[in-house]
Amino acid sequence: MSTEPRVITERRDHLFLIGLDRANKLNAFDRQMLRELAEALTEYEEDSDLWCAVLYPTGKNFTSGLDLADVGPAVAGGEVLFGEDLIDPLGMTGKPRSKPLIHASRGWCLTIGTELALASDICIAEAGTRFGQIEVKRGIMPFGGATMRLHQIAGWGNAMRYLLTGDIFEAKEAYRIGLVQQVVEPDEDDSEDALLTAAIEMANKVASQAPLAVQASWKSADITRREGFDAALDVIMDQTRELMNSEDAAEGMQSFIERREAVFKGK
Repeated sequence: MSTEPRVITERRDHLFLIGLDRANKLNAFDRQMLRELAEALTEYEEDSDLWCAVLYPTGKNFTSGLDLADVGPAVAGGEVLFGEDLIDPLGMTGKPRSKPLIHASRGWCLTIGTELALASDICIAEAGTRFGQIEVKRGIMPFGGATMRLHQIAGWGNAMRYLLTGDIFEAKEAYRIGLVQQVVEPDEDDSEDALLTAAIEMANKVASQAPLAVQASWKSADITRREGFDAALDVIMDQTRELMNSEDAAEGMQSFIERREAVFKGK
């Protein structure tokens, strides 16, 4: 394992920025990078003072995909990539994430990159970003959630269009089918990272809301997605009552009466 980190992190008030930092290899994911991303997301999950996270690339590409020379034999041999104590970035096994994650992509965003977008909550892409599940071109299949999630958001035909052909599609098409929620034009003189700026702006919007309410809303939607409408219905009033008895709900009501911005504490 290399001593050079593959993932960098930064705290900004209630935000947690997670950067993929293997630009010299097009941010290709080897096992070290997968582990470091899982550790970063676990740090975010376990810190109650962090309310929203942004996953973004250093360099010009989100990722060229998995480093198959390193990851392929491990998967074929049955190696567990993430332990039960870590958040699985793909949301497939182990400890689940319960707080919002914003995905910001540019350049190539292939295979695991597209699957990380699918596993995130809000996706922002730079114009010209190229997505693709190209596994069928390599004799394998997506195993990070694309076969289960893409048709949920894009519809069956759109999902099969790309899963079964391995064709590349750009940000405009990703926006059309619902994978991406915002497309950002790159800054012409490179004086500002327009993509990261847009992602942070979105994260700040999320983090300025009551964090317990955000997390409960996320959980209700996630239960519906995973277990169905009735499962979410069974617990929604319990969630609502718990929130209504929180300090943040009292602050929200008081701020409404006083016509001012609320100051939430996550309590």
